[in-house]
Amino acid sequence: MLFLILGKGKTGSLVAEVARERGHGVRALDINENQHASALTAPNLAGVDVVIDFTTPEAAVENMRAVLALGCRIVVGTTGWYAHLPELKAIAERREGGLLYGTNFSIGVQKLFRLTAELAKIEGYKFGISETHHTSKLDAPSGTAITLKQIIHSVQPGIDVPIESHRVGDANGEHIVTAKSDYDIIELRHDAHSRRGFAVGAVRAAEWLNDKSGVWEFREIFDQL
Repeated sequence: MLFLILGKGKTGSLVAEVARERGHGVRALDINENQHASALTAPNLAGVDVVIDFTTPEAAVENMRAVLALGCRIVVGTTGWYAHLPELKAIAERREGGLLYGTNFSIGVQKLFRLTAELAKIEGYKFGISETHHTSKLDAPSGTAITLKQIIHSVQPGIDVPIESHRVGDANGEHIVTAKSDYDIIELRHDAHSRRGFAVGAVRAAEWLNDKSGVWEFREIFDQL
């Protein structure tokens, strides 16, 4: 398969490396080479099986619009753009494009999501979330932390779930879900030792999306990988 990677930052570069290791062809563009999705034209996407986006929220929306309008497929690891999801779903449906997005492509984090849903069933506890990332991460709280909060609210609507965000050095990503009572404390923790887990998940997601039309969130399909 041929992948076009949008974004040559730390994660995007690692996605390209993993894709090559898995036997795929790779092209990559940084944000200056693709301003306002200018490089995402029909001729440039000819032969590309899946586009993979790790850019910024603003750039990702423009990229998705361009890719989906051409009936192509895109995996998006960028977060912070979800207010535009209804519009992008409509484009994908109209043009028969494919969109697979997620707040976190780590398989370990996907398991954390499921464990959090189970933990949220416990009553009489106060919940909290802590997340730590590198200082260059733009969004706070992280998309993963927001997803964890949404999972808890899906089980116990309306309860207070504070999120503490920390930006420290070159931290790869840590998320802790805490449930406290008057008698004890329960913690679920995922600590990424490397960004490689995110990259492998993104590449496997792109392999899954090939030849598919529709819109999916990564949590919906990761069991199929």
